[in-house]
Parts: sequence; C-alpha cells; structure tokens
Amino acid sequence: MRVLVAPDKFAGTLTAVEAAEAIAAGWRRHAPGDELDLAPMSDGGPGFVDVLHATLGGELLVSTVSGPHGEEVPATVLVVGETAYVETAQACGRHLAAEGDPELATTVGVGQLLLAALATGATTVVVGLGGSGTNDGGAGLLHALGATTETGRLDAGPARFGDLAAVDLAPARERVGRVRLVAASDVDNPLTGLFGATKTYGPQKGIAEERHLEVDGWLERLAAATDRRTSLQKGAGAAGGLGHALLCLGAVREPGIALVAEAVGLADRARAADLVVTGEGAFDFSSRSGKVPYGVAEVAAEALRPCVALAGQVLVGSREMRALGVESAYSLVDLVGEQQAFEDPVGSLEALGQRVARTWSRE
Repeated sequence: MRVLVAPDKFAGTLTAVEAAEAIAAGWRRHAPGDELDLAPMSDGGPGFVDVLHATLGGELLVSTVSGPHGEEVPATVLVVGETAYVETAQACGRHLAAEGDPELATTVGVGQLLLAALATGATTVVVGLGGSGTNDGGAGLLHALGATTETGRLDAGPARFGDLAAVDLAPARERVGRVRLVAASDVDNPLTGLFGATKTYGPQKGIAEERHLEVDGWLERLAAATDRRTSLQKGAGAAGGLGHALLCLGAVREPGIALVAEAVGLADRARAADLVVTGEGAFDFSSRSGKVPYGVAEVAAEALRPCVALAGQVLVGSREMRALGVESAYSLVDLVGEQQAFEDPVGSLEALGQRVARTWSRE
C-alpha cells in the first residue's frame, strides 16, 4: 500500500517536516511494508521555506534582517533555479513581535529579506504571507525598498504614520523591476474596514478591541497615500497588510496551499497513492479557509483517493468533516490527553500514526 503523508505544521509544537516524519514513524510500527511518500505542506505561513526546501532542494541563503521591533533576526531565502522564496514570518512573525507594542511593529525586515531575494538574480520572487505579528499595511516593506514620504514615518509601525500624505512608490517599484512578484496567501480580506486586517486579525497580534477603530484609521491613511483601489483588493489585508504593499508593487496573488501543492507535485503524488494523510494542530471548520487539510483533501478528491486527517484537536463532527473532504479525523488529545500531547508531541503523533495505520493499512 502506498500512503501520501502531507500535513501542515502543528503550531507551537511541530514543524510540517517533523509532523510528517512522526506520522510516518508511527505508521511503520504497524505497517512496515507500506510505502510512505512524505510531502510536508504549508499555506504560505510559518514553515513555508522549510517545506519547499525539504521537497525541492535548492540553496538556502542566510540573511540578518530587522525584526518587528528593531532587533536583528536571522532569516533565509530559498533559491530554486530562477525562483526565490521568502517567508515573511521569519522577519515579522508573531513569535518575534509578542513582547512589543503591536501598534509600533514594523515590516522593514520583510523588505530587507525581499531585497536579499532580488539580489540573487531570480526572475520570480514568491513571498509567503502568514503568521505575521505586524499590522502596518506593509509600510515598513515599502520603506526598505526605497519608498518615501515627506510627512509621517513608514518604518516604525502604524502608530508613527502621523499626518502621512502622499507616498512615492516609484523607487520601490524600480527596485522590484521586471521581477515577477508573487504573494502567496489564501487570505481574501481587504486592507481596511469591517473585514480588514485590523478587525479580523488584530486580536491575534495583541491589538485591543477598543483600539481597532483608530488603528484601522491609520491604515486608511496609508491606503489614501499609496493606492486606495489596491487596498480594497482581495488579499490586501493578508499578513497585517503586507498583501497591500506587495500588490502596490505589482505582485500577483496566488493561493498559498495551491502554490505549494503545485511546487511539490502533490496531484501526481496523490494519484500514485492509495491513501492521503494530512493534519494540523486544530482541525475545525475554519480549515475550509485556505488551510492545508482542506487543500490536501481537495487534491485527494480530484485524484479519487480517500483522505484522513490527524490533528492535535478535532473540533468538527463527521458531517462537517466530510464537507471538508475528509473521511475521518483523529485527535492527539483524545488518544493521549492534552498534557502528554504538548509534553511529547513527537511521541504522541507517532502513537496516533500507528493507531490510524491499524484502521487504514492493508497489512
């Protein structure tokens, strides 16, 4: 039997690569004769570069960039042929921004990482969006690429926009030049408004509800100073508005999960398998919103292969599960308990992989 193992990260405990390896190790305990094909996945958020490197190879170039509060942080650019891949979470992820004021957090480091990617001579640069701890509309990125304004500041978070007026994007657009720029994200939100970056994702970044209106107003000011029409496009609100900055520079938006699936040849690998196994930290109905399990399940359905999911917690019933294209879902917490799942995530996921193999393997 051939099994395709294609999980996302288990946030806070395991990377997608580690999760795939743990599931495979557990599966082999019960069914050592099964052939396992490991394809760790990402939707463009944390782990994006590691997942692509694990499958595509290529060269990892290390760079030191400015974190969301000015500290130096290491980040990597993956170069595969003429394409460079950048993961914004490495420069402005929530894990980097947690200790500071989210209203002062900046994306300057993402712009510096993009400059490092451009310096490789790549003809296409793919920017994975997700997991950001910033909410500056991508102003810091634009600043790092050379955009200027005569009023306010672009490089110190939305609280420092001040009386921001016109922003000259020409230097930044010239830096990008003729490179094809791709924003990899499944987020459809605009930059501002009821469904914008602040209202939808601000709470995850520590922006108090009573501050939403003012912070959203700052982003409205940025939109007026750059390109208001672009700020209303789908995906402009991705990663705290980094989507807006990239769209202002001429980027095209592609769904993160679809981009990764194509890059790793997931459809062909699913057709060659008898069963597809996916997973993530919490499997709930929000998984339909561009998350890895839903994307993997869609690929499995197109290949006419059953798909099962392993997760830290399973928070949907069987009807909702099947609506997501998943035959069955299995919970770490239900098997070993919450404490054990967090204290020994690898051993717990191995045990769950073994448990699922007993049900699905033909051995």
